[in-house]
Amino acid sequence: MIIQYYGHSCFKITTKPAGRATDDVVIFFDPFDKETGLRPPQGQADIIFVSHDHHDHNNVGALKGDSIILDAPGEYAVKGINVVGLDSFHDNASGMEKGHSTIFILEAEDLKICHLGDLGCDLSDKQLEEVYGADVLFIPVGGKYTIDGKKAAELVRKIEPIMVIPMHYKMPGSTIDLADEKVFCSNMGNCPKEKVAKLNIKKKDLENKSTETVLMTNEI
Repeated sequence: MIIQYYGHSCFKITTKPAGRATDDVVIFFDPFDKETGLRPPQGQADIIFVSHDHHDHNNVGALKGDSIILDAPGEYAVKGINVVGLDSFHDNASGMEKGHSTIFILEAEDLKICHLGDLGCDLSDKQLEEVYGADVLFIPVGGKYTIDGKKAAELVRKIEPIMVIPMHYKMPGSTIDLADEKVFCSNMGNCPKEKVAKLNIKKKDLENKSTETVLMTNEI
């Protein structure tokens, strides 16, 4: 499985489907538009996940191909990928201020991948049960519109992922008012000094490992 980061909450995952299919499946999470100040993602997409209908998360028109768009809670099986979408709140007021956001959990290549979208509050016991033990966790850390770095670190300790990748924070070029990743890293205590442009991971590489924080750059 190959993971690339376009900035904000947007990731591209290239993976092998289950079953007899041999062609790679290309997945995008939360494609953003140019109003973010960042370069929007481009290319072919087989599956596009949209956590909520905001311009910095739902720019599906930037991507090409006969894409399957998943933008709501539910259970799905698409192109050999099993998916669970969980309803969550975009704020700490039961959705009264910013509405809802969908958490997506997918299984591919024996890996459990969780994208928390624009989570704005703590997880319920039921949500925590679903996301617990993710192999790869994408978590917002920039605050203001989502949980902040301190709350994100608290959640990581509850979820106990093998690999955690922070997202939705201030980065070079971004015009969105967010904090950077430093508070999250300070609370985690194990952030690397270098950011990586691409990850190539296999289930066997993550076995018997404890939580590792990975910082990614959008300079692809």
